[in-house]
Amino acid sequence: MTRKLFSILMVFFFLVACTPQVQQTDVTVNITADGSNQIITLPDNSTVQQALNLAGINLSQTDRVSPPAYTHLAEGMNINVTRVREDFETQQVIIPFERKEWQNESLPSGETRLVQAGQNGLREITIRHVFEDGIETGTSIVSESILQAPKPEIVMIGVQSPFAPLPIPGKLTYLTGGNAWIMEGSTSNRRPLVTTADLDGHIFSLSPDGKWLLFTRKSNLPADQEINTLWAINTTDQPSTPINLGISNVVHFAAWQPDKEYLVAYSTVEPRSTAPGWQANNDLHFLTFNNNEPGKITDILEANSGGIYGWWGMMFAWSPDGQSLAYSRPDGVGLVDINGAKLTALFNITPLNTHSDWAWTPGISWGGDNQTIFMVSHAVPTGLVSPEESPNFNLVSASLVDQLGTTLIEQTGMFAYPAVSSIRQSPSGSGYTVAFMQAIFPTQSATSHYQLDVMNSDGTNPRSLFPAEGQSGLLPQTPIWAPHPLETGADFIGIIYSGNLWIVDTTSGQSQQVTGDGLTSQIDWK
Repeated sequence: MTRKLFSILMVFFFLVACTPQVQQTDVTVNITADGSNQIITLPDNSTVQQALNLAGINLSQTDRVSPPAYTHLAEGMNINVTRVREDFETQQVIIPFERKEWQNESLPSGETRLVQAGQNGLREITIRHVFEDGIETGTSIVSESILQAPKPEIVMIGVQSPFAPLPIPGKLTYLTGGNAWIMEGSTSNRRPLVTTADLDGHIFSLSPDGKWLLFTRKSNLPADQEINTLWAINTTDQPSTPINLGISNVVHFAAWQPDKEYLVAYSTVEPRSTAPGWQANNDLHFLTFNNNEPGKITDILEANSGGIYGWWGMMFAWSPDGQSLAYSRPDGVGLVDINGAKLTALFNITPLNTHSDWAWTPGISWGGDNQTIFMVSHAVPTGLVSPEESPNFNLVSASLVDQLGTTLIEQTGMFAYPAVSSIRQSPSGSGYTVAFMQAIFPTQSATSHYQLDVMNSDGTNPRSLFPAEGQSGLLPQTPIWAPHPLETGADFIGIIYSGNLWIVDTTSGQSQQVTGDGLTSQIDWK
């Protein structure tokens, strides 16, 4: 047994002695970093990263090494480390303001008026500088923001008016280029009321006595925080300073109460960043205005859903005697119970599905008897169209006495916007006339142009007044009646055509252009 074990051990030692021994070799590499060279010797199969660690060289996240850190070393390899540094610089750059010139026939020829002083804007730019081993190798702009937007310098330049003067009753105000102007007695007697160039046209309303103009101005805040603010200015005092009423986000309705010194009814919205830019509150408030200062606010209607498509918002209209307030919304027309702080529905309307980010609200206007409301009704469809998508709209006279509606004109279009004159005296008695917009293509009234028509209060004697046959039509709008006829018998309506104010005589059918700058967007007449 001992001899056998000895034999086995001898064989084992022989085999070990005959096995070749693998000798581990080293590699030598050169590292260039930070302006110096290091020669490093490492075992074969080491990596670049191990060589850097042995040399005591640390890399930042932006440094570069060639070849990459995971590469296995080879004899005589050169390893280069590039130190990369990023510096960020913030600069503020002035944005020069632009100069805009508006021609205005309201000023004497050659005269100029500074409407808005120019103000430079300010832009902030962040620049990235890249340095490699201390030498700048590149720059790039990584961010840019507007700290202050520039305001253009706006200058009005007087030009000779090509239009003959026309005598007019009362005071006629108009909004042009974001500024409010007024005419009194004659279209040649005009002067500016507000020249800040920031009136947005949502509200533009003269008080019943014509002494005050109610209007909205664009807010200085972003539109998703505040849309506009409500102001008033005296039209009699010269010069007069606008008064901030302390009310914001008024889009659909704000108006003076007739025969009341002075009370403003208004409704508000909540700004939104998505179309249409607001969510209606469908509320209603009264603001007293005494001694040229805003006074007490009385809440009449709290914020509410506003019925179907209520996100768009309700409209309101005062009766001529100032005792009643009607409302209009996409699903109906009714009265505001002011004392009871609630709505009383009178006439239901099938809401129009516009398949868009706007809602149709019926146009309404009171008759001079304070017992009749003229309104646009969504009529039943023809064919297989659903009631909500019917293209048919009629002009209806709705009596508050028996709550019955009478169709006066069929197929007027959705934007007929009836407007009723005050009571007029004539040899045959007293009465009032209804003006309205008639769609040129009634079944396509959402996009159609319109013409100005008038009729008797009972729907008889309808006739088209403006524009002349063959001319392009009007954009949807509410016609504005003069407060009363002239002694000559002329009875005027103000209308906006191609961005200009026109006056149409309902008696003779003649019309005359009054402004020519193409910037007129709102009018009112008291």
